[in-house]
Amino acid sequence: MARPCRRSQWHQLFRAGSVILLSVGTQLPFDRLVSAVDRWAAQRDRDDIVGQVGPATYQPTKIKTFPFVDHDAFRKLQSEATLMISHAGMGSIITAMELGIPIIILARDHRLGEHRNGHQMATLRRFRHHPGVFAAEDEAHLAQLLDRADTLSASPQLTAEAPESFIAMLNGYIEQPLPASRLSLVQRWLRGA
Repeated sequence: MARPCRRSQWHQLFRAGSVILLSVGTQLPFDRLVSAVDRWAAQRDRDDIVGQVGPATYQPTKIKTFPFVDHDAFRKLQSEATLMISHAGMGSIITAMELGIPIIILARDHRLGEHRNGHQMATLRRFRHHPGVFAAEDEAHLAQLLDRADTLSASPQLTAEAPESFIAMLNGYIEQPLPASRLSLVQRWLRGA
């Protein structure tokens, strides 16, 4: 039996202490992740997990869930979480890094029909050794990481501002004129030739 929760319940959970926030994103279901977290929560008798599960077909029995929530409310939930669990989406990873919250990621596997291509698997490989990002190779590894939830540490917080050196490099690139060969290609393309 699913355990949907209302907005008033989210804030009660967060006020009660540490809460783990599960998120699958907004585009596709990710039942493999939701069911793995739900099984772990049931085995450990955990009632501190809230999940944004999107258009899931799996019905959790232990974790409290909601399909979607508006951006501002979700950002508040993220900022109050002590741990995030997510698909290997860049938005989730960057948000966790901005907020200074550890995140466990499990990539959607396109070979299982969970996504259109393997970009999330590439993201998982890229962030595998990044501080504060814990890359679960599979559901068993996810459970092992969750068993260590109290010891996982966050990455140093990202700032919302880009370093001056990066801004200067970007400005130099933008202001650099196109070489004549590339400019003529762009002009021909614009003319439909």
